[in-house]
Amino acid sequence: MAKITSRSPLAPESFPDLPVIKGVRFASVAAGVRYAGRTDVMLAHLVPGSTMAGVFTRSATRSAPVLDCQSKIGTHTGDGAAIIVNSGNSNAFTGRNGIESTRAVTSAVALAMGLPETRVFSSSTGVIGEPLPHGRITDKVEELVAALDESAISGAAQAIMTTDTFPKGAMATVDLPGGTVKIAGMAKGSGMIAPDMATMLVYIFTDAAIAAPDLQTLVSGINDKTFNCITVDSDTSTSDTLLMGATGASGVTVTAKDEAFAQALQGVMLDLAHQVVKDGEGATKFVTVNVTGAASAADARTHALSIANSPLVKTALAGEDPNWGRIVMAVGKSGAAADRDTLSIRFGDILVAENGWVSPEYQEDLGAAHMKQPEITINVDIGLGDGAATIWTCDLTHGYIAINADYRS
Repeated sequence: MAKITSRSPLAPESFPDLPVIKGVRFASVAAGVRYAGRTDVMLAHLVPGSTMAGVFTRSATRSAPVLDCQSKIGTHTGDGAAIIVNSGNSNAFTGRNGIESTRAVTSAVALAMGLPETRVFSSSTGVIGEPLPHGRITDKVEELVAALDESAISGAAQAIMTTDTFPKGAMATVDLPGGTVKIAGMAKGSGMIAPDMATMLVYIFTDAAIAAPDLQTLVSGINDKTFNCITVDSDTSTSDTLLMGATGASGVTVTAKDEAFAQALQGVMLDLAHQVVKDGEGATKFVTVNVTGAASAADARTHALSIANSPLVKTALAGEDPNWGRIVMAVGKSGAAADRDTLSIRFGDILVAENGWVSPEYQEDLGAAHMKQPEITINVDIGLGDGAATIWTCDLTHGYIAINADYRS
């Protein structure tokens, strides 16, 4: 795997000070899954009574851990739960070996923690197509269990990284009529990012008491507004997994109709999604693509993704070139309804083109100045209806090529 030598220029200054979520503990360890001396396995344990929800990749070649999680996510026995994650090897496209490795890992955790195997969820991320050396993980389970600590989430976030240049965390505290609840989450993701469910790997925890169906409703609904609205390179991973656990340790009951909690959870999920884009492999620009005036919301999303995923648009962004013709191209090729003579384009607040032609007000130097910013906004109005969508993406640089050309070396 290519050596990552520098932190993304869009990275936050430091990992956030996440609150302790009562009822969940974390541990991490170096198991040598792919590299010696690298922290690469994390374990989370949730107390009895915790509920779980999740969304997963819809890739036709999804990994054995994803399939295993999907089969378990609807179960709720009143027992506790555990999540075990390794980096370095995705255990994807590994056939029967993948199924056996997943079972070996989840069974070892279940035995060590006194849990039903159906309450142990696993994820793997890294190289595709190589058998998972699961013995290196199972040999560390006892050590992980002994190290569990409610304050160790930062180490867990570090352990799940692959080509990430920084660990990703986000939090919220919500004051509700019944009391205060907390939310904390972590994510990994840098390349192979075009979610078709959630994103890469994401784990979110709350001390609120939420019934499993309500938790699933919240996660699925908010996912569509956050993780399913980002793209780095248009490639959907075989391993995308988002799991959320609610421990109930605060004693505060929440339902899917609690707007304050939903807004706070959306804030956490959107923060994590944006961090993934800001750590896009080789990224130097964080880009917001707003499409309005489309014939439908679906058409707006199609146009926005066409712009955000266009290599020509993304390389222009990397070169700080206000080449608005490439945006016209991306709208035209998307397949959604569009009309040249009703289209308008803005870079931030700068009107670039309207009515099928460059605006007489547009000045190239103003567009170029906007492109030099680390955060860029592209606003496109199709002029056909009320459909709107927002997609977040990044630029495409030589760094992306370097990282992925040497990914397995």
